[in-house]
Amino acid sequence: MNLEGRKIVVNKSVNDLVEMLNSPEDYRSLMPESLQSFEARDNGFKFSLKGMPEIALKIEEVSPEQVVLKSASSSLDFALRGAMKAISENQTEVQLLFDGNFNPFIKMMVEKPLQNFINSLTDNIEKI
Repeated sequence: MNLEGRKIVVNKSVNDLVEMLNSPEDYRSLMPESLQSFEARDNGFKFSLKGMPEIALKIEEVSPEQVVLKSASSSLDFALRGAMKAISENQTEVQLLFDGNFNPFIKMMVEKPLQNFINSLTDNIEKI
C-alpha cells in the first residue's frame, strides 16, 4: 500500500530540517491535534492518536535527501519517508510517502486514517 502527501515548501533550509528530524523529541510538534501520548526514545518515538492503536517508529535515516521512519513493531511492516529537496538557501520542498505491506483487510481499515494522518503531518510540517 502506497500513500502520498502533497508536496509542500517549508521555509527552512535542508540542514535545519535534518537537524530537527534527527531529534526524536522534535517530532512531537509535527503530530496531529488528536495526539494522546508521545514518548521520545533514543532512536525514535512512540505515540498514540485518538481512535488508533499505539505506534512506535524508529528513525532509520536522516539525510539532506530524505528522512525514513520505520515501524518498530515486527508485526507491522511499513515505512514513512519524507523526501526533501532544497529549493533555495532557506526553502525546502518536502513530500511524505508511506509504503506498507498489509493484507487486504488491514489495508481497508487503515488506508483512510493513514491518509488523514499524512495530510495532518504535512499541514504541520508546512507551518514550521
